[in-house]
Amino acid sequence: MTFGFIRILFVLISMVVGFQLGSAYEGFGSGWGLFGIGAGAVVALIIVLIERGAGKLSLRGLSAAVFGLILALIVSRFLIQAIDLIPDLDQTFGSALKLVLVLILCYFGVIFSMRGRDEFNVIIPYVKFERQDQRDEIFLLDTSVIIDGRILDICQTKFVEGRFMIPRFILKELQQVADSQDALKRARGRRGLDILNKLKKLSHVNLKIDEKDFAESLTVDEKLVKLAKVVGAKVLTNDFNLNKVAEFQGVTILNINDLANALKPIILPNETLDVKLVKEGKEPNQAIGYLDDGTMVVVENGRRSLGTLQRIVVTSVLQTAAGRMIFGKLPSSR
Repeated sequence: MTFGFIRILFVLISMVVGFQLGSAYEGFGSGWGLFGIGAGAVVALIIVLIERGAGKLSLRGLSAAVFGLILALIVSRFLIQAIDLIPDLDQTFGSALKLVLVLILCYFGVIFSMRGRDEFNVIIPYVKFERQDQRDEIFLLDTSVIIDGRILDICQTKFVEGRFMIPRFILKELQQVADSQDALKRARGRRGLDILNKLKKLSHVNLKIDEKDFAESLTVDEKLVKLAKVVGAKVLTNDFNLNKVAEFQGVTILNINDLANALKPIILPNETLDVKLVKEGKEPNQAIGYLDDGTMVVVENGRRSLGTLQRIVVTSVLQTAAGRMIFGKLPSSR
């Protein structure tokens, strides 16, 4: 509604300016005035169409519009002074050119300043426009969480809401993995690209590519942390090292592994589990099995039961940053 009002007002003002410019040549009431109205409307509509084609960005309030208007007036002031330096310029034509230039710059300044805070605080550091009634959460996706694929399941359940942002340098790294000579890396990279395509097709997910980049000397992780600090975003990752580095720098990290561990059912000592023992453990007579969620189960004295489904008694549970391990033994080992 706000953009529509600005566009209509811009077209009307352009028609009035066109009428005045047309009448200035042949006098008030002549056909040139009507021609100026039509020309002003056509030019204004073309400019509006160009602006609409630039894409939709989020609204950030009247303060952003005022800032954009002030910035446009400052820029137009310098351009007007440059026009005055043109030798032998017709005064009437020069005045018309200045008026049209100021009008166009003010329109673009108001429109683009209301497009989003993340675009502005990169161009002008420390300047942010935030909505007071509602704040959109921004989530940056790194390569590990994209390849992992569980972010797609989380988005499909609608547990996470907000804007998802894929930095261009992350997309470039993912493409390099997909083009790798190693078959395993190539498969992982293509899986990540498939996940992004599926995310983009979800109607309730706002996914866009961010074009910002930083010095080439920085690593991908360093760029990701810096971008998160600039736009005020949270980082979704499975990378343990990135997790620690980002937290140290004050960036909020959402680790999918932490979420998965938190959702695993609580298992207490002396409970029983049915586990298929699939391989030998590191210690003598140990056997290893896995639960349906991938949790490793270490069974003492279970080597002789490899390849069979056994009911074990839980002795202890070890929770680590990498995941959870369950230790148990066969009932006959009591």
